[in-house]
Amino acid sequence: MNGMLHYEFMRIALVMAVLIGLTAPAVGTFLVQRRLSLLGDGIGHIALTGIGLGLLTSTSPVLGALVVSVLGAVAIEVVRARSRSGADVALALLFYGGLAGGVILTSAGGGSGASLQSYLFGSITSVTTTDLYVVAGLAATVLAIIALFGRELFLLCQDEEVARAAGLPVRFLSVLIAATAAVTIVIAMRAIGLLLVSALMIVPVAAAQQLTRGFRGTMLAAMAIGVLSAVAGLAGSFQYDLPPGPSIVLLALAVFVVAVAGGTPVRRRRARADTAGEDLSPASGPGVETRVDAEAEVLGG
Repeated sequence: MNGMLHYEFMRIALVMAVLIGLTAPAVGTFLVQRRLSLLGDGIGHIALTGIGLGLLTSTSPVLGALVVSVLGAVAIEVVRARSRSGADVALALLFYGGLAGGVILTSAGGGSGASLQSYLFGSITSVTTTDLYVVAGLAATVLAIIALFGRELFLLCQDEEVARAAGLPVRFLSVLIAATAAVTIVIAMRAIGLLLVSALMIVPVAAAQQLTRGFRGTMLAAMAIGVLSAVAGLAGSFQYDLPPGPSIVLLALAVFVVAVAGGTPVRRRRARADTAGEDLSPASGPGVETRVDAEAEVLGG
């Protein structure tokens, strides 16, 4: 680690890794809870069109990816909400169209295969100080949204009908989750890559679920796992001359495997406690609502 910090580009990459390790699992916790684990992957395909537009118009590819991915995320949510029967087909068309359009626009804009690959699989060591400032600003925005709307987003992810009955703006919150996921994709694409960023949003959450029980505990554990995976993966890639993005994702998967093995005794103890007298089934009536309200209060501070 000390040798890595002697290089300025690695110090920048390290700060970038920490920011991504915090934001990606934080947003991913809501996506997993709402069963939208593949949303990040789809937005990553759409963001490629924005990169192509940026190269074609000689503007910032990051800005192009941000605008297009947010618009695409809103479109995905609208399609998902209005067309239940054909939503899967419509979303697949949107995803694949974004990927194909991105490749065509990148080629037309003079982008090389190497530059395209850096966005698809990440190139964290090529991040500049300016890039870091942009990412830090976007990461602060994402974390601020979670802090401000955490309670409402939690209730929405738990049960959309309950959230609607409580008077929450369900459509706005649904679009907010999708748009926040899109911003997170843009934050992480230079480091992890558009094809791999969804893994860092979902895998740490899946690992945390093996060890924790409550929503807030899962989010905090997922963020810790995300930071650990990002920093250790970056250090390992520097030490052994490996690509950083895949190294980070593989390390997150390794943590998940360890969590599954280590979480088995935890789940057994919980099962024995439940059998001994803790009634946690839906049939327990108001207890479920009480737990949901308690989680929401904790998350909302």
